[in-house]
Amino acid sequence: MHMSDSEDELPLSQRAAINNNLSGLALPNTTPSIPVKKEEPSDYVITAKASDEDSDDDMPLAQRLNGRSIKRTGSVKSESDDDEIPLAKKRKKLSLNKSKVKKESPLPSNGKRKKESDDKPLAKRGKKESTPLTSTAAKKAKIKEEQEAEIYKWWEEQEQKGMAEDDTIKWTKLEHNGVLFPPDYVPHGVKMKYDGKPITLSPEAEEVASFYAALLETDHGKNPTFQKNFFNDWLKILKKDPQNPKITSFEKCDFRPIWEKFERDKEKKKQLTKEEKLKIKQEKDKLEEPFLYAYVDNRKEKVGNFRIEPPGLFRGRGAHPKTGMLKQRVLPEQVTLNLSKDAKVPPAPPGHKWAKIVHDQTATWLATWKENVNGTIKYVFLAQSSAWKGQSDMQKFEKARELKGLVSKIRKDYTSHLKDQNRLTRQRATAMYLIDRLALRAGNEKGDDEADTVGCCSLRAEHIELESPNTLHFDFLGKDSIRYVNSVAVETQVFKNIKQFKADALKRYAEAKKQHPKGEVDPLVTSLFDDLSTGALNKHLNNYMKGLSAKVFRTYNASHTFQKQLEKLTNKEESIPDKMLSFNRANRDVAVLCNHQRAAPKGHEQQMGRIQDRIRALKYQRMKCRKQIFELDAKYKKIAEYAQAESDLEDDWIAEHEEMLINKERERIKNKFAKQNEKRKEAKEPLLPESQLKDDLKAVDEMAKRLAKERKTGRSEPKPSATVEKLINNLSKLDQRIAAVKVQATDKEENKEIALGTSKMNYIDPRISISWCKKYEVPVEKVFNKTLLEKFRWAQTVGPNWKF
Repeated sequence: MHMSDSEDELPLSQRAAINNNLSGLALPNTTPSIPVKKEEPSDYVITAKASDEDSDDDMPLAQRLNGRSIKRTGSVKSESDDDEIPLAKKRKKLSLNKSKVKKESPLPSNGKRKKESDDKPLAKRGKKESTPLTSTAAKKAKIKEEQEAEIYKWWEEQEQKGMAEDDTIKWTKLEHNGVLFPPDYVPHGVKMKYDGKPITLSPEAEEVASFYAALLETDHGKNPTFQKNFFNDWLKILKKDPQNPKITSFEKCDFRPIWEKFERDKEKKKQLTKEEKLKIKQEKDKLEEPFLYAYVDNRKEKVGNFRIEPPGLFRGRGAHPKTGMLKQRVLPEQVTLNLSKDAKVPPAPPGHKWAKIVHDQTATWLATWKENVNGTIKYVFLAQSSAWKGQSDMQKFEKARELKGLVSKIRKDYTSHLKDQNRLTRQRATAMYLIDRLALRAGNEKGDDEADTVGCCSLRAEHIELESPNTLHFDFLGKDSIRYVNSVAVETQVFKNIKQFKADALKRYAEAKKQHPKGEVDPLVTSLFDDLSTGALNKHLNNYMKGLSAKVFRTYNASHTFQKQLEKLTNKEESIPDKMLSFNRANRDVAVLCNHQRAAPKGHEQQMGRIQDRIRALKYQRMKCRKQIFELDAKYKKIAEYAQAESDLEDDWIAEHEEMLINKERERIKNKFAKQNEKRKEAKEPLLPESQLKDDLKAVDEMAKRLAKERKTGRSEPKPSATVEKLINNLSKLDQRIAAVKVQATDKEENKEIALGTSKMNYIDPRISISWCKKYEVPVEKVFNKTLLEKFRWAQTVGPNWKF
């Protein structure tokens, strides 16, 4: 079954839980067993020591291998265990092993026995046993051990030395291979139309036209501002080559032929075989391999964004005035590299040279350049999991924890300054109140060529409406053009101050309008905090603590709120899905506080529909299970707990669902048969006969007949091995699974317009989450995906009672 985009983002363990729910569609106790060819036994198994407990299932595989012997299938005990066995018994066991082959192999690591295949010759098994261990799991375990050994545990050093300051020397030796540039453009030759006629473009003009064609059917491509900016920049490219046709009207341009070409390319890509896709991936990996790692003081570190962004059309966030402008190709002559003096300078692409080579030991960037649209400086840094990034994160959260001890004094001071006679002091105190209580960003002034986004210090009169006695209604565009709409009751003096600042702003606007009756008035005239700048505010905060800024308040309030909400919402006796619902609700409170919003995903309704179908599939199984209990003991029909019918399983849905199950089972058997023959073909073994496939499919036909009969009679025949106790146990498990999926549905619906990832990654101290997981016995993989686990390695040493 297809997994939704949002599910793709879930930790692996959470996706596995969902897949387990989906696997329940296989009709336990009602589906007749399908003949399946026995699996070949493993040549080696991992035999646990007598002291091993079930609890070690949670250990990494590499750890589980330590202290266990890797044995051949025919062996009995590890050497350490044999030392405790009397010699006579050893001899007896030895003779037994020589005289016959064991019917069952020792328990593998998953605790389930696999039966030996009867049709595998003993000679073949014995020959294979002499080969060294080559299992994929063992190889992965070895690789993981090697990777763990390479990890630089800088946090252990900092516990001894203390936190380093940001302006210190970060490295003595820095080596890397520079950046990876996008490939040169290869013309496709597809002709767009102008005024209904095909036209020939120069390669550069064709490339820019293709940028727009690729976005033709998107919201960007239909945006008038995007179209205008693209067309203006494209005309400049067209004029570079006199061979290009004269184009003056965007409306006469038809980019659809190029768009259709790209659609055909997408379809061809989907049709690629597994081998073709693998080859493309291998070529890509080979190209990127030299840039993946840097060496910092001879320590291997992963590089983050080593790829130079390819040329294209700038999109921007929200109503950005520059959306659609051409992002030009970045050349090596624009790129500066940061290396140690003794490091080898990586060669620039043929025919080019680097802008500069510098040796700034206080900087953590590897490369830098300026992009042309907004003139912003771009950097290449080490990956999120690197020591530098980890140290920066820890410093950020430790600074927020340090604020925890000062916040009472700061609040007392700015509260007393709300009535100060000095206007600047009063504005600063009011701004600090809003930043602290509402987690607003400080805000900076924006230029005319940037989106009209504001923060606290750049709020204008039109952004706040007042409602007596003390309510403020906010409505403005925040960072990334995300709209902030909030109504909040504030202290009386704050309300009075905002009222006065707004009156002053409107008065200034009226005066400016008198002076320029026909001209536009600068919006900054209506600034509420006209005497206050972000720099002045942060300078004042530095008097309380070095490095304290408005941003630290945001981190502090996010982490503090999260800790409080977790303690309030979590119940130790709840199931893990319920605990995760509490976790996400606490995370959502922080996201709302920080205004981390998003538009509901386009496929949200379809995703919710699939979850409801999953719930109904589980209810279907529960219905079958109940009917089987009734077949074994009719008295349960009179017990309300068992006699209750499923409310939303209509006859039509049941028939459709059972048809889907039958088709799915047929497809599974056919695929398995085909894969088995593929393996046999590669091994040059005889293929399985078609008669075996037909025999296997007969069982599905029997299953179809049985389900049709059960629909007609309203009964469900249990398996011969079924007992009431087993079925009641199955019923209980189904109840738990249904409850878990319902919790997932609630969680998804509540979070459809909230972006939980931003606060989890940047604003909430990860040690709070790690500590919560340990305290409430929740696997940390359910909270952090693989990327965040690597990013927050330093946080995973805290115990269950750690507090922010």
